[in-house]
Amino acid sequence: MTNREKYVEAFVENLDVTAEEAPTLEYQAIPTWDSVGHMGLMAGIEDAFDIELATDDIVEFGSFAKGIEILKKYDVTIE
Repeated sequence: MTNREKYVEAFVENLDVTAEEAPTLEYQAIPTWDSVGHMGLMAGIEDAFDIELATDDIVEFGSFAKGIEILKKYDVTIE
């Protein structure tokens, strides 16, 4: 499984969206991406990539695209 597939899967599993919807998502744009959903998503991403996100990165993680930028800090490349 590629890093992109893992990343998309974290959104699909934690926010109950389709793989096609995931790339367009932003925080609180859908009912499932509320504060509770956000923490579930962060945990799913941490598990998928075996990393621990810093608190500032969790707070700044406001969209699918922003998450890709943040993961670069952890040597995770999403193509």
